[in-house]
Amino acid sequence: MQDYDKLYIDGEWVQPDGTGSIEVINATTEQPMGHIPEGSAADVDKAVAAAKSAFDGWAATNPSDRAKYVQALSEGIGARNQEIAETITGEVGMPLFLSQLIQAGLPKAVAATYPAIVEAFPWEEEVGNSLVVQEPVGVVGCITPWNYPLHQIVAKVAPALAAGCTVVLKPSEVAPLNAFILAEIIDEIGLPAGVFNLVSGTGPVVGEAIASHPDVDMVSFTGSTRAGKRVAELGAATVKRVALELGGKSANILLPDLDGAELEKAARAAVQSAYLNSGQTCTAFTRLLVPAAKHDQIVDVLRDEVESVYTLGDPAVGEGRLGPLISAAQRDRVRGFIEKGIEEGATLVTGGAEQPDGLDTGYFVKPTVFAGVRNDMTIAQEEIFGPVLSVIAYDDVDDAVAIANDSPYGLSGGVWGADKESAKAVARRIRTGQLEINGGSFNALAPFGGYKQSGNGRELGKYGLEEFLQTKSLQL
Repeated sequence: MQDYDKLYIDGEWVQPDGTGSIEVINATTEQPMGHIPEGSAADVDKAVAAAKSAFDGWAATNPSDRAKYVQALSEGIGARNQEIAETITGEVGMPLFLSQLIQAGLPKAVAATYPAIVEAFPWEEEVGNSLVVQEPVGVVGCITPWNYPLHQIVAKVAPALAAGCTVVLKPSEVAPLNAFILAEIIDEIGLPAGVFNLVSGTGPVVGEAIASHPDVDMVSFTGSTRAGKRVAELGAATVKRVALELGGKSANILLPDLDGAELEKAARAAVQSAYLNSGQTCTAFTRLLVPAAKHDQIVDVLRDEVESVYTLGDPAVGEGRLGPLISAAQRDRVRGFIEKGIEEGATLVTGGAEQPDGLDTGYFVKPTVFAGVRNDMTIAQEEIFGPVLSVIAYDDVDDAVAIANDSPYGLSGGVWGADKESAKAVARRIRTGQLEINGGSFNALAPFGGYKQSGNGRELGKYGLEEFLQTKSLQL
């Protein structure tokens, strides 16, 4: 049991304003695995005051010295990889070997990129008779989600600290234990008091207090589009900067020139692109766009891939390729979408809304594939956040591009083609923040963010650093 009863404010573990506690549930056992304090608006006031008091000193620190703290943070995360991975596997349900690589490994890697970025960054430049300088935006409120909890925290906190900002963090109350481990690491590396503060609690209380606080200069939020709109609404009252990384309904296009082994490889890879973290991924490629003439052939490959590879089981002991969803509410929501797909006339290829055989405990959902999906169906338009893949047929490439862009979202996507240049040309026509060409790998130095209702602003690399900076011009 991982129990925490204090918040981290102004360099110390302190008693929260109230006595409330939030229970953290293991997604596989459905049993409590820890408790955290239920913070209040008064706790946010204390944390923001600490961050504001610390800001001037931290902002004046040499960027290379700030970067040394971020490097120490990366090393601290690496030293506790196993503990972090086991914790997030319990909280979220990702298989342990993937949690070691992604949930613990990725935040370590992301933090480690910033020392070199800081050294190479143009903190000032001369433009005519002006000196243009980059300065930290101020006190930053970071509100983060539960699906990749520590990665999403570090993708905000590392560049914010490197930029010279001070931070108040509210992690997801559903998967918060990893954030407390991070606060322990930050305490150990000796970051100056008030530069980083942790207030746990619910979105309607702690999240809204951060977003509306007059002394918070910027809010960086990752989560649902609905919640992101609320953050933007609250932030508008004080005209603070708001960066939003929101939902997605990403299209993966298999081009007509694919055939034989190349087509089969792309189809099998499409399942992984949709099902990573049991589909609890904002960038999941949940719409698979295929040539109408090859629809049935591709569906046969998908059925074989899902039924032969994507087994379910206890993620903590390596049983199964997929673990459970994070909560009963999320499980029920995803099953509701599956039922809606059947109701609206999509063809259920494999999976379904029923409880998986032999898994009476845990928030499991059968990995599901729908064929014959129209892009106006609910399962093709709304973000499901579970292991549900919709196969949509298109007539020609122009039709595929039109379908891909026919979405309120624009976060990610993929294009597979025998001719890479043709695939790149199609990718340029998709209105989305990032695309994979023939399964191109994730790049922690490339900008990450969305178009349309998938949000605004960019994270990672130098683009993530720039997000936390203000531009000032000095006329000389």
